Amino acid sequence: MDEAVSAADANRNFSSILRSVREGQSFVVTSHGRPVARIVPANKLEDTSSAGRAALFARLESQPVTDIGRWTRDELYDDEN
Repeated sequence: MDEAVSAADANRNFSSILRSVREGQSFVVTSHGRPVARIVPANKLEDTSSAGRAALFARLESQPVTDIGRWTRDELYDDEN
């Protein structure tokens, strides 16, 4: 489980956080109580992104193709709606 740390604390204790990450710990950095970033060991990040990419492709492949017709550039960037 990721440990929550405020952005201010992460800034003040960055060296300590990096040592913990090197040992396998992960952190969620929060700003005003909301998660904004995750600090994870580099090898864990690669595993996560590969799994996420595979899940996205599987979902896209399972969805039917929807024909929305042809749009002009003006219709795409129409600001009046």
